[in-house]
Amino acid sequence: MKTRAFHRVIGLLMLAPLTGWAITGAFFFLKPGYAGAYELLQVKTYPLEPNNISLQADPSWLEVRFVKTILGEHLLARTSKGWFHLDPRSLQSKPEPPTDEVRALVIDAVSANPARYGRISAIEGSTITTDTGVSIELDWNRLALTQHGKDTDRIDLLYKIHYLQWTGVKSLDKVLGALGIILVLVLSGLGARLFFTRG
Repeated sequence: MKTRAFHRVIGLLMLAPLTGWAITGAFFFLKPGYAGAYELLQVKTYPLEPNNISLQADPSWLEVRFVKTILGEHLLARTSKGWFHLDPRSLQSKPEPPTDEVRALVIDAVSANPARYGRISAIEGSTITTDTGVSIELDWNRLALTQHGKDTDRIDLLYKIHYLQWTGVKSLDKVLGALGIILVLVLSGLGARLFFTRG
């Protein structure tokens, strides 16, 4: 196959990936909607009040946080096995709160951005759904919240398109990515050859 014809075939093969890279690349450069889609949602904390709690540090603790929320005081300890949510007075494991307390904790956290989160429409275990389509996850052991909405899903989809993660099969997507890079290099090389040889 002649260089020009080979260049044309590869160009046609790469039309979809190159178009996808260009569009998604422009989106990633401008980052419209990123602020809300990846907003860091945090549990609202309050100033600690002087009390008579005397903490005896456990040798297994690598990190400790003592905070106060709308639900009261929390002791969070990290060991080599992960985070644990403890009662600061008894140092016993603090059980996951009932639905009404989860609701109060999340309402307090989202109050800073009602336009994004709206109102809570459902609570199922540690998953909270709002009427704006945002899903919130509560990690009780870390006393942490994560959120994602339809905008997050759209941006994640664009990310997959940009990096040729088209099949959902990791090993196959790696092959597609490598093939895409190779074809771009071949396309560039053939283009340079056609330019300099004019044949």
